[in-house]
Amino acid sequence: MVIATMQDLGARAKAASKVLALASTAAKDSALHAAADLLEAGVDRVLEANVADVVAAERAGSNATVVDRLRLDGRRVAAMAAGLRDVAALADPVGQTVDGWVRPNGLEIRQVRVPLGVVGIIYENRPNVTSDAAGLCLKSGNAAFLRGSSAALESNRSIAALLREGYEKSGLPSDALVLVEDTSHESVREFMRLRGVIDCLIPRGGPSLIAAILEHATVPYVIDGDGNCHVYVDAAADLDMAASIVVNAKTQRPSVCNAAESLVVHRAVAERFLPLVEPGLAGVELRGDDESIRILGPDRVSPVTDDDYGREFLDLIMSVRVVDDLDAAIDHVQRYSSGHTEAIVTTDIATARRFQHEVDSAAVVVNASTRFTDGGEFGFGAEIGISTQKLHARGPMALRELTTTKYLVTGSGHIRT
Repeated sequence: MVIATMQDLGARAKAASKVLALASTAAKDSALHAAADLLEAGVDRVLEANVADVVAAERAGSNATVVDRLRLDGRRVAAMAAGLRDVAALADPVGQTVDGWVRPNGLEIRQVRVPLGVVGIIYENRPNVTSDAAGLCLKSGNAAFLRGSSAALESNRSIAALLREGYEKSGLPSDALVLVEDTSHESVREFMRLRGVIDCLIPRGGPSLIAAILEHATVPYVIDGDGNCHVYVDAAADLDMAASIVVNAKTQRPSVCNAAESLVVHRAVAERFLPLVEPGLAGVELRGDDESIRILGPDRVSPVTDDDYGREFLDLIMSVRVVDDLDAAIDHVQRYSSGHTEAIVTTDIATARRFQHEVDSAAVVVNASTRFTDGGEFGFGAEIGISTQKLHARGPMALRELTTTKYLVTGSGHIRT
């Protein structure tokens, strides 16, 4: 068997991207529906492959968080298929006019959305990303060039094969999705240096992957960074509401990037709020400052470190800090935030607006869980990641963020003098 090189795989994705850029909305939607149908019909095949990955991960001693991200079941596969259909139902951004005007000299200018081209994605463990990323790339007219982790290789192979088959049945190139099966460390570096092939690279992984991108990537990239998310309970908070939000933000699914990692509480309500919220955090290890230890006791709260305040735990662990006022809360969040999502619980409108204005993160939430920072919850359909940087995308990256623009200029013999 001839093994394709990284350059060969990239060339296939680049060729497919040229076809996809011109594909009609109807053709793309048909391919997405066909892929969804095949994914549902092939669920047993996908789960069989996933079991092999899960067993290997457990034998390797992977922690519960890693295994949870890796594991699929019938419900999760059905959600992947539904996600493809949801994307098909969304408006096609390609060709949309962003702006248009006529200059005083009669020159007509239009700014329209066009695909990026080849979107490269490096991701760890989560096989559902294979489906989500491929669907969003297809609808936005891009080829998806995917490099998953060795831990999810069998699952990714199975999912990619079904999606590719669906694309081909609908008349689009199967190479609209190209999966890199070489999961060596060397392949990662080679992948992120494919200038002239990858038009935008999106890494979805931990600090070591992000560090590698920053050091070695020679292609344009958008960082899907850590989610060290905070919930600040203000002096004017409805404490029952605050307890519900904190418990949901931390425990509903602790292994994801929009789960809350840090609880910040105004001193004026700390004596009442911490004992109120503690039962809902019964399975959560709390690491807090002296004041939170005094209120809940040293048997319940262990001493926090500066490193704890800055960590994305992705686990049932939460840092706690009691602050004197809103200024201290904002200072704490700004110091330790990863720029993902921060929430405030308060009934004071002025306080809420100030928090939203001064906290510099991709999403700043008032009186709601951090778990809502998600492409689906924002109404974007599936997302390809959540950008914690500022160029060119920020927050949940969906169809619009997978396009760029070009200017269409029309004259009637115009020359510049």
